[in-house]
Amino acid sequence: MLARLVLGTSGRAALGSVEPALGGLKSIWASSQHFCSTPPKGVTYSELKSLLNSKDIMLIDVRNTWEITEHGKIPGSINIPLDEVGEALQMHPRDFKEKYCEVKPSKSDRLVFSCLAGVRSKKAMDTAISLGFNSAQHYVGGWKEWESYETSEKNQES
Repeated sequence: MLARLVLGTSGRAALGSVEPALGGLKSIWASSQHFCSTPPKGVTYSELKSLLNSKDIMLIDVRNTWEITEHGKIPGSINIPLDEVGEALQMHPRDFKEKYCEVKPSKSDRLVFSCLAGVRSKKAMDTAISLGFNSAQHYVGGWKEWESYETSEKNQES
């Protein structure tokens, strides 16, 4: 409709020459997706397990401290409650080390956030990305999924 208003009576002929150009743009856009180096934002259990084994990430559990004390945590994770994530990622490295007993991640480091079931970790990931941590991801299954997989693996070993 808009094309006809702009082009008037010769709209059909002119529109015909525009469509191939738009189709070309679509194919250029689609092929450019293969060059994207940003990691996918959601991490599965097996991907997280692999990343933890490679020690290629910092895993940040964003649940409240009492939740971790009461229910446990994924080995190797550090606790930064969700309401502290934005401030923590902007702290001076010395202050971060003092508060969390870990080296502050750089903006190019790979961060994975986890929580109970993937909701808070997604919010934390969005916060990190907004602060320039473009390799931030989140563990979609959260502690609930981790614990169920780990429990079933231990039962299979017995």
